[in-house]
Amino acid sequence: MSELKIYSIDASEPAELPYADDGVRAGFPSPAQDFMSEAIDLNRDLVTHPESTFYARVEGDSMTGAGVFEGDILVVDKLIEARDGDMAVCVVDGEFTVKFLDLSGGRVTLRPANDAYAPITVTEADRFDVWGVVTYVIHRVRRRR
Repeated sequence: MSELKIYSIDASEPAELPYADDGVRAGFPSPAQDFMSEAIDLNRDLVTHPESTFYARVEGDSMTGAGVFEGDILVVDKLIEARDGDMAVCVVDGEFTVKFLDLSGGRVTLRPANDAYAPITVTEADRFDVWGVVTYVIHRVRRRR
């Protein structure tokens, strides 16, 4: 089961960074901007509910098929009600894991995004809780060697 390290968010100060307000094209290149006049605030733009949102660092590879890799940072909102298909941080018998929720057929199944891992079917004997819904995944594009 993947483990997660959980961190609280300090949204008391803005986390503004300059950004290319005309966008960055993924197709044909466009003329470079001489300067960036706007700023993006990561606390404002990534965190809807600061009092119930946390960061979690991924440990493990059970979600690589969904583009979630070891070391990635998840933005997890505990206030959002989990729905079928959501990526969620769950607690199963005292251990954190991140998986897709399958809420069909009156049961809960936690689905990994890596075929090397089996789905986890939650039973009545399990201590289970959806801890929060993943709203963003932040990952490094250039991997460490």
